[in-house]
Amino acid sequence: MGSLKPGANYIFERVGGVVYSREFGADPSTRVVVGWDYDPSKPTFDPRESTILGMPVTKVGELVAIARAAETNPTLNEALERLKILYHLSKDAGNQT
Repeated sequence: MGSLKPGANYIFERVGGVVYSREFGADPSTRVVVGWDYDPSKPTFDPRESTILGMPVTKVGELVAIARAAETNPTLNEALERLKILYHLSKDAGNQT
């Protein structure tokens, strides 16, 4: 976890089966997901309910497939590069949440 600060105190909160962490005294909206409750009654993997980095697994899979396809498709690669530029410009302008 590279985002932890040495010597900082953290608060861990559990809401609806999700465990969040935030630095002591920080705004609650800055909390990040650090884990989920394990439910032994759901032993099977359901990608509709699972997440990676806070995004549904199915959406992450689709983004990975697009990036891989762009490696061999010049038109898709150009569109992806333009999307990256738009993302960084938007982020720099403070429009990224």
